[in-house]
Amino acid sequence: MRVRTATPDDVSLIFSFIKKKAEFDRNIGAFSGVLQVSEEKIRKTLFGTIPFSYVLFAEIAEQEIGFALYGFRYSSFAGQPSIWLDDLYVDYDMRSQGAGAALMNHLAEIAKQNDCTHIAWNADVRNTRGLSFYHRLGAKITEQKGNRCFLMWTP
Repeated sequence: MRVRTATPDDVSLIFSFIKKKAEFDRNIGAFSGVLQVSEEKIRKTLFGTIPFSYVLFAEIAEQEIGFALYGFRYSSFAGQPSIWLDDLYVDYDMRSQGAGAALMNHLAEIAKQNDCTHIAWNADVRNTRGLSFYHRLGAKITEQKGNRCFLMWTP
């Protein structure tokens, strides 16, 4: 298992993973909208002058099987950044093989290198397998509103 940072050459791959994540969310009832993202938007916002988010890929035998899309936030009260994990997705047939853990552990290293206070994200309560995975990592649900859980992990 290898984790690597996305490059501008990965725009179409990032787009394909976003579409897979959206389909997963649709299947559990967590997303019913229309994707507004495009390869052009990804190129501009992730690889432009100011990157607004970053992408990691999990690979096995040079085949990408999962991705994490994240960005940094800053707390004026703490005087430190944190990481917001927007998407974590592993291909269905490759789950339970360590890709999610590899992505999260790599993200934890990025958090430590940047003196981040924590990693935060949300998940749908209907994603029971995902919530179980996050619990095993040591993440805590800090709040729940309807079907949305807000999680925090301090690696």
